[in-house]
Amino acid sequence: MGSIFGKESVKEPPYEVLFRRTTGNNVDVATSYELRKYATRYAAMVEYNSTSTSEPFRILAKYIGVFGTPQNEGKTNIAMTAPVVMEDSTTQGPTPIAMTAPVVMENNATSSSGMKKMMFMLPEEFNDLSKIPTPTNPAVQILQLPSEIGAVHTYNGQYNTAINEEKAQHLGRQLHSDGLLDMTEEYVMGHYQFWGYNPPFTIPYFRRNEIWIPLREEQARLLKERFPSSIIQHSHGVGGGSAANKTMSKTAMISLGLCGLVLSAYAVGFVLNRSRAQYRRL
Repeated sequence: MGSIFGKESVKEPPYEVLFRRTTGNNVDVATSYELRKYATRYAAMVEYNSTSTSEPFRILAKYIGVFGTPQNEGKTNIAMTAPVVMEDSTTQGPTPIAMTAPVVMENNATSSSGMKKMMFMLPEEFNDLSKIPTPTNPAVQILQLPSEIGAVHTYNGQYNTAINEEKAQHLGRQLHSDGLLDMTEEYVMGHYQFWGYNPPFTIPYFRRNEIWIPLREEQARLLKERFPSSIIQHSHGVGGGSAANKTMSKTAMISLGLCGLVLSAYAVGFVLNRSRAQYRRL
């Protein structure tokens, strides 16, 4: 039920918020964003060239065991969190892996291969290649993602390739306006990623969608020097949802309360109308 209204129940890689650029305090920002720093992460990745994302999603979901026995060569049984339950076995069987967020979609259509990428971030305990179960499907590759800094724009609502590209262009223009003069449209289109955090049945208004554009250390330093008031103080190992998502969660609770009031009013009205009808018959 909570997932319908945007409640996030899966883990995501921890990160540190370095900088947040938003409208407020006499500052007008066309596209809000924050700078995040991630440590080294690992991901399961599938390349695809179709417009549909359902097939690469199913391949990755089968690797971690969402649809039954995981399609990997497991080495040990590991205590896992929902939605996958640990299989209690003393033999070397497939290892179920907890679903994490975000699901990453990278548009590499501008490259020579024209292939796109979808990635599932692996849980934090898989912090070394030796600990990660080997996929039995050759379409699944395990990637080591280096520590990196990037700009992230969070938004809700529907998403598709056209919307993602538009949001990425807006973020790129904001970064260019903020002083990153080498933030060209070509760079943005070739490097941005879409990050999704919610299942398909989540009401679009409550979805947490994000656009990520990687930055160099000197670019991040330039932004912090130009806008020192946007620097986040004492932010250590932040994770589990952005400020925008927490705001949306509060909105979800308010919306649930309003829905309850409307349903209650409707029920009371129905009972009263029925009582009047019975009284008239008497």
